[in-house]
Amino acid sequence: MEILFVIIGIICLVLGLAGCIVPMLPGPPISYVALILLHFTSQAEYTVSQLTLWLVLVIIVQLLDYFVPMWGSKYIGGSRWGARGCLLGTIVGLFFMPMGIILGPFLGAVIGELLGGNDTTFALKSGVGSLMGFLFGTLLKCMLCGYFAWQFFTGWLS
Repeated sequence: MEILFVIIGIICLVLGLAGCIVPMLPGPPISYVALILLHFTSQAEYTVSQLTLWLVLVIIVQLLDYFVPMWGSKYIGGSRWGARGCLLGTIVGLFFMPMGIILGPFLGAVIGELLGGNDTTFALKSGVGSLMGFLFGTLLKCMLCGYFAWQFFTGWLS
């Protein structure tokens, strides 16, 4: 049974890392499942506080993944119109996977700024900010999944 848990855990890690890029897969939660599976073997025993902290990190990163593009738009100097457009574009983009998750926030911010009366240059700047936010969120997910993979393999091989 332990071998099965380890094999499924490794599959979860691979899927979790893929989920950092493929929008349909929630990468960090899947990688977290790998740690839970390894915890139920004799290979590694994580403390309750470790598992709880990791779960909190998963929740934070998952929530940030939806809001960081909007914050990126505002950081670049976008207005409320751009931020609202980015949020709406993110929601609409979910229906047009996989490219919609990348283009949705960008186009939403650009269209929002244009509807707010801003010029095209400003609107594109706001859209680039949302794209940068999306890339930052992807980086956060990859870092967390990589950390989980490191924890898994150090626990399994020790």
